[in-house]
Amino acid sequence: MAGNMSSSFAPITSSLSKLQSLNGLFAIYKKQGPTSAELLNTFKEALLKEAGVQNPNPRKRKKQSLKLGHGGTLDSAASGVLVVGVGYGTKKLSTMLAGSKKYVAVGELGKATDTLDATGKVILEKDFEHITRQDFEEKLKSFTGDIMQVPPLYSALKKDGQRLSVLLKKGHKVEAKPARPVTVYNLTLQEFKPPFFTLDVECGGGFYVRSLVDDLGKALSSCAHVKNLVRTKQGQFTLEEHALHEEQWTLEHVLHSLQPCTESEQGTKPSDQHNVNRTQANNMT
Repeated sequence: MAGNMSSSFAPITSSLSKLQSLNGLFAIYKKQGPTSAELLNTFKEALLKEAGVQNPNPRKRKKQSLKLGHGGTLDSAASGVLVVGVGYGTKKLSTMLAGSKKYVAVGELGKATDTLDATGKVILEKDFEHITRQDFEEKLKSFTGDIMQVPPLYSALKKDGQRLSVLLKKGHKVEAKPARPVTVYNLTLQEFKPPFFTLDVECGGGFYVRSLVDDLGKALSSCAHVKNLVRTKQGQFTLEEHALHEEQWTLEHVLHSLQPCTESEQGTKPSDQHNVNRTQANNMT
């Protein structure tokens, strides 16, 4: 009987050991609704349950049975590629994701919101009938290259250790962060059917698509906000080829998708791990 009990627990121990031995990067699909952190916790819980862990608590920080992190936070209302680091891979997030990111953004002219996207309340309405496709494409030129951008008030950037978005929801007065340099590699108008328009955006780290759309509306003597946002690429990971959807959140799929790394390849010093969260906050949309 003891032998049977031992053999029945062997697959669970084996699966958990495999999970805990993983080191590298891969990508999952983030749907609209949850925050990036919430989605990562759900993903982690699914893997631990598959490995036979009873009542896993993915939010538990101490004595973690599985070390995961994400790089490049997506807004709750946004969807698309979310890159995940496991084991030593968590320390590669800041360096591996320093490359370009690609987005498809649908904007709406004539309405501005307090969050700069469709989740907020409308705070301004202006005419947009005067705007032509030619006007729009001409304005895009001034938002391409190395530019200065003011981050949104509703963001994961922090003041006194708290996110600006949280402070605003608590009723605190928050001042805008100063403009900072960002890079836009490519910016293309794919569709123009006023009041709606679709942009293809390729940018560097720290760039906010919501701020871009808001600034575009103002530059066109109107206003605008983001209706829908999808990240289609982050670093070398693309939505089409690499992002694991929820039905693929299994050890087998992770093993197949993993880009492994070793401790010597992690690219950051141990002390740099404290900066990963800061990197995540700076890669908002």
